[in-house]
Amino acid sequence: MLLRGLKEYTARLRGKAKRRTPVQIDAVVTVTDDGGSSGRLRREYSILPPGDIRNCMVALSPDEALLARLFQYRFPGSRKGLGGHSFGNLFLTALTDITGDFPEAVRLSSNVLATRGRIFPSTAKNVTLKARLDNGKTVVGETRISRSKRRIRSIRLVPATARPLPEVIRAIREADLILLGPGSLYTSIIPNLLVRGMAQAIANSRAKCIYIANLMTQPGETTGYSLADHVRAIYDHAGRNFFDAIVWNRAMARADVLRRYRKEGAEPVEPSLENLREMGLHCVAGNLLQRSDVIRHDQQRLAKLILDHFIYERRA
Repeated sequence: MLLRGLKEYTARLRGKAKRRTPVQIDAVVTVTDDGGSSGRLRREYSILPPGDIRNCMVALSPDEALLARLFQYRFPGSRKGLGGHSFGNLFLTALTDITGDFPEAVRLSSNVLATRGRIFPSTAKNVTLKARLDNGKTVVGETRISRSKRRIRSIRLVPATARPLPEVIRAIREADLILLGPGSLYTSIIPNLLVRGMAQAIANSRAKCIYIANLMTQPGETTGYSLADHVRAIYDHAGRNFFDAIVWNRAMARADVLRRYRKEGAEPVEPSLENLREMGLHCVAGNLLQRSDVIRHDQQRLAKLILDHFIYERRA
């Protein structure tokens, strides 16, 4: 959702905003998925999971492009043969086999889709997530961790020696703005920061670093977590504090939609603004909720708030 909103600012704007400088987007994506089509391809061909990368490529491609729809096409049927695989995942797998390099396959696939930005896996190493739960048990694999209903105490990457691509470190060093989130705290956001050298690169960057708050807690993974709890978990795993500001939604979802989410164990994330300010964080709020039967960010309003507040206003 965030990339879809930001990509509209990669071309020269029209009307009142026409003097604004177009932005350049570099997306860094976690590679710990071990479920569905990505998990099958990972086990059978020993490649990095392509699914999250594919979704980001499609998000940054021109709207309604035929090739983007083709990349998202999922073959019908069971888990045998092509059943359940998406065309984009197969394309990335084939291109990785041809080039012998997954990041290069991502770059070439992005060229095919004419994406409005660059996309990098957080590491080229085949990594696995391990979580320690509040009952002392260890759970291995992103899928099993996501399905667990126990609170997570800590999470780590195996092997712990995985390093980021040089291009990722360079992008962080040259960035004007670093955005983390929204996304699953322990299985989408923190895994990127566990790649050796990643958190240090962010802390050393001259860029403003912004955390985009989730709208809802995630059953099991972040049950009962306030926004400050999310930030503390990130700091604890990264081993350093690096956020300058927090972006959060102040709008309330419809009562009937909230009731449905609460039945599944999800609640709106409590902003805990006083705690955040005590941590030295600037809090930026807006009506960022998409009005629908699903609670998600409105991509246009989210991108506009971020860029107006942290990029264009600063340059004015």
